[in-house]
Amino acid sequence: MAGALASALIMAQLEGRPFADYGLPGRLAFGKLFWQGALFGLIEISVVIGAIAMLGSYRFGNLAIHGVQLLRWAIFWAACFVIVALYEEFTFRGYLQFTMTRAIRFWPVAVLLSLAFGYVHRTNPGESKWGVAGVVLVGLFWSLTLRRTGNLWFAVGMHASFDFGETFLYSVPDSGMIFPGHLSNATLAGPKWLTGGSAGPEASVCDFVVLLIFFFVFPKLYPATRSHQVPPDAPWR
Repeated sequence: MAGALASALIMAQLEGRPFADYGLPGRLAFGKLFWQGALFGLIEISVVIGAIAMLGSYRFGNLAIHGVQLLRWAIFWAACFVIVALYEEFTFRGYLQFTMTRAIRFWPVAVLLSLAFGYVHRTNPGESKWGVAGVVLVGLFWSLTLRRTGNLWFAVGMHASFDFGETFLYSVPDSGMIFPGHLSNATLAGPKWLTGGSAGPEASVCDFVVLLIFFFVFPKLYPATRSHQVPPDAPWR
């Protein structure tokens, strides 16, 4: 994370532009867009888990942690996933997206970087081809949020809250990995197309459906006329 930000800060100085142009304006840090994104991420994972549960393939189980330990793990995972989201969003939709778009166009670059985003997840233990496809699809959605809002804060909030929901709140695999400190002894049992198998709910058909709905809903909520938030010389303005 520090290396990616430091490199971008150096390039900002060399290019004579504010660091904020690369997608993380400090004045908007953890503001309204971040929390709106966090709401989208929580809705996404909750609807997916709810659909899987309604079809009999998810059970929350009994609590795995209690009291102060529960609070500590909740804070730990919330902070951890904010850092992960900042790193991955800036790496795949920050400086590179801005710079490459100036040479090509926004969406071809977004597709290439989303494919790369999926590719780096392929070696996760338990990951699957459908899990990787889900990562690519959500990467494209987060590219859309960048296009419409002009920065990465919505994507960071959504990314962090979805991962928090998977790992801690609903205690299921996240990109093929199960981490310690989850809230309950949850179980996923059923066909892989529904549960996502070892990759987790992001490989479930339910998540693909929710994301496709988001592609329709988000432009309605954030129309192109909001592009006044985009830096004046941004290549996708």
